Amino acid sequence: MPPLSFRLRLFLSFSLLWLLFLVGALYLAGRGVERALRGHLDATLLEDARRAAEAYRKGQAGSLIATGGVYLHLYAEDGEPLLLTRPEHRLPREALKGAGETPRVAFQKGFAAAWVRTPLGVVALTQDTAPIDLALAALRRSLVEAFFLLFPLGLGLVYLTARLATRPLEAAAREIAQRSPERLDPVPLTLPQDEFGRMVEAVNALLKALKEAKEEERAFLAEASHELRTPLTVLLGHLDRLARNPLDGEALATARATAERMRRLVEDLLALARGEMGFSLNPHIVDLKALAQEAAREYGVAFGGEEAEVLGDPDRLLQMLRNLLSNGVRAAGKEGVRVRLRREGDQALLEVEDSGPGIPEDLLPHLFRRFARGPGGGTGLGLAIAQAIAQAHGGEIAVESRPGRTVFRVRLPLLEAEG
Repeated sequence: MPPLSFRLRLFLSFSLLWLLFLVGALYLAGRGVERALRGHLDATLLEDARRAAEAYRKGQAGSLIATGGVYLHLYAEDGEPLLLTRPEHRLPREALKGAGETPRVAFQKGFAAAWVRTPLGVVALTQDTAPIDLALAALRRSLVEAFFLLFPLGLGLVYLTARLATRPLEAAAREIAQRSPERLDPVPLTLPQDEFGRMVEAVNALLKALKEAKEEERAFLAEASHELRTPLTVLLGHLDRLARNPLDGEALATARATAERMRRLVEDLLALARGEMGFSLNPHIVDLKALAQEAAREYGVAFGGEEAEVLGDPDRLLQMLRNLLSNGVRAAGKEGVRVRLRREGDQALLEVEDSGPGIPEDLLPHLFRRFARGPGGGTGLGLAIAQAIAQAHGGEIAVESRPGRTVFRVRLPLLEAEG
């Protein structure tokens, strides 16, 4: 059995609510009218009984007998009838035994009665309830007719309400169902800021993120293909030269350099992929000063700083520093690069500064993305890998740049902070 649609479920739910409301309202209306009629009759009989008792006590009983549809009866103390103006309204003796000077009232079959003790005996006033019963029967018929008129009318209104309420959702569902990996454009619906509107906004935000991710993936593949195709073409060309002349030393050296460049590029790609999925770290206590000195000596740049220990993977941290230093050396040469290390609160602050031409302002927000290249060239992967390594160690890299001065600041938690 296929699942019910949301509109049908909404319609059935509101129809049930309408049914319960209508039945309850009509029932309460009928009960209210019945209580009002019987209550009015009770109050009238009690008042008449009180006046009759008072008249009998004052010797004025003759003027109160059988007026306005009210029948007056007189009983002895033991309940024996002395005067019955309407014999079918006779009260049972059990009801009269408890009669006192305060009037009492009760409904009997076909009539209502109020009785009170007087000097002459028990005076009872009765009145037919047939008019009330007829009125209540007519009222019940009217309520049933009202139900069969209002219930289908309410169902129609419920259906229209359900249709109007679910129309935006159905439109959004149709639009979303048309989306696919090849079509990620936003859902073209403008809705108020209610639950439906926020849902469509969330879906549009997700579609936008997926579209951007797909565009980045396409750009990544295009850039990776370009980066690999260029050195591969060069390598194949020099291998062809070597095939014709095995003793061509220049071709062999160029082929080796090209192969090394391709190896580094593939390693960078693999490292970045591992970083996005979570680097596999081998944490140790790392002397960050010694590690920075080693990287500075390797690239022949100046270093100055103080002692700092962090918990991390020394190979990954060294890879991060090498990527930052190679980026600075390409921009400013060895003489224009300086490395500094100091402690700042519970963090180690490592700065790589170069005096190169600077990074264009429009490139700064995207500098740590894959294949985002600065003026110094390169594959555009080194900075992305460096940022991934820093984040894997609970730190981050920030950059500040202007013509003649670019500073990369790496912040890592100190070992004391980790403990």
